[in-house]
Order: sequence, then C-alpha cells, then structure tokens
Amino acid sequence: MLIYIIKLIASTTIPAATTTNASPTTDGIPDAMKTGTITTTAKNGVVQKLINPSDHVKMKSCPIENTFKIIGKKFTVLILRNMINGKQNRFNQLLNSIEQGNPKTLTIRLREMEKSGLIKRKVYHHETPVRIEYYPTEKGLALKPILDMMAAYSMKYCSKDIFKDAKPHTFKEVYGRDITNIAQINR
Repeated sequence: MLIYIIKLIASTTIPAATTTNASPTTDGIPDAMKTGTITTTAKNGVVQKLINPSDHVKMKSCPIENTFKIIGKKFTVLILRNMINGKQNRFNQLLNSIEQGNPKTLTIRLREMEKSGLIKRKVYHHETPVRIEYYPTEKGLALKPILDMMAAYSMKYCSKDIFKDAKPHTFKEVYGRDITNIAQINR
C-alpha cells in the first residue's frame, strides 16, 4: 500500500516549473522568494504559487518535492522499508519481497540509492561466490519516520485496501511499536 501513497503523492506534486516573475537580486535570490511566494508557470502553462513558509529563510525549492525526488522513484520506498523494517539486505531477498519487482529495475535503483547516499554496499570478496549486501546509511535511516507515517496514514484512511477486516488499525497495533520520530533518529 505504500506504493499507493507514493502514486497519490506523485499525482499531486507540482510539475517542473520555471520562474516567471522572479528576477535575481545582488545575492542571486529572486525577490519573490524572499517575500514568501514564488509565481511559476508549469509546462502546461498553468500559473501556480509555491509557498515559502518562512520570511527569514530563503529557499531555492520545495523541501517536500526535493524529498520526493529522492524517494519517489519506483521501488525506492519499498527497498528502504524492507531494509529498515524487514532487515533484508541481499539482492534476492529484496527482489522476492517487492511485488512486480524485476532484476534490472532493482539493480538500477540500488545503484541510484547508493549514489545518493541512502544505502551502502558491502562486498564479501573472501566468500565464494562473492556475497553482496546492502545496508541503509544514516541518511537512509532518517527516512524511517516518513515510512512509519505513510504506513500509519494508509492503515487509518485506506484500511479497506490494507486489511482483510477492512477496519482501521493503529500503527502500534500492527507494528508493535510507536511511530519513530525525528528525535529518535538523531540520538
């Protein structure tokens, strides 16, 4: 069901946009970014405003959209879920646990995730055949609260799609623990 939420998020994200009324200033940041909104024109010609929630922090892009760029590709969230919650770290374990997974896409995604610093790859050269395992990095583990919230959301609001009894269940009831929060990650 996490993929359902990802698809839902993907269908509501703002498409790539170009700035229309933001002229650079001496510090290189458009005036509109400093005032709280940026007027943009999407590829389809629709004018949209991006909200900057702070007047004293200058933003280049939406942090939610940026996070989605990192974890929004096919299987990325599921790979992280399986590594973090399922303790799966071998290629075939991941491949067999991801519905509609295929070796080519999984290989590509693992390489991208390693390049972006979400996972690390450990090769055991001394074994025959050579064993390769993948582990989430600190950056990857920092996404655990997001995964927990996605699961909790789906269990509450999409229970008919998740549970055989079609009734909402709490995160703690299903996972046997509380939802991870950012403070727990930073320890």
